[in-house]
Amino acid sequence: MKTLCLIALLGLHLSAGAADLANGQRLFNVRCASCHAVGPSASNGFGPQLNGLFGRRAGSGPGYSYSPAMKRAGIVWNDKTLAAFLDDPDDLVPGTKMRFWGMSNQKQVGDLLAWLRSQQPAPQR
Repeated sequence: MKTLCLIALLGLHLSAGAADLANGQRLFNVRCASCHAVGPSASNGFGPQLNGLFGRRAGSGPGYSYSPAMKRAGIVWNDKTLAAFLDDPDDLVPGTKMRFWGMSNQKQVGDLLAWLRSQQPAPQR
């Protein structure tokens, strides 16, 4: 139930266009960058690099050794699935090797996801 409420609130937050990209970048640097990278020089580290994250099937990023749980999760990453994962990774993907206490503040999650989206390469046409 907590996750469903977060997803509903996140949808309202993102649709309002109120994302703070600077705060999203700060949150990434403080909460995510010790394990993940994003951008032109990103590489896998303790966690997978996050380029091309949106629309990608969980556990399928190139060159990273995902947990069996993540490989069979059947999730495609989008704002809703990422918000649920950030809220409680082990709740969404029991057995994931991601060790993260969670981020349930919907404003922070919205800012972080908006910043991550802004860092993704433009789709190829």
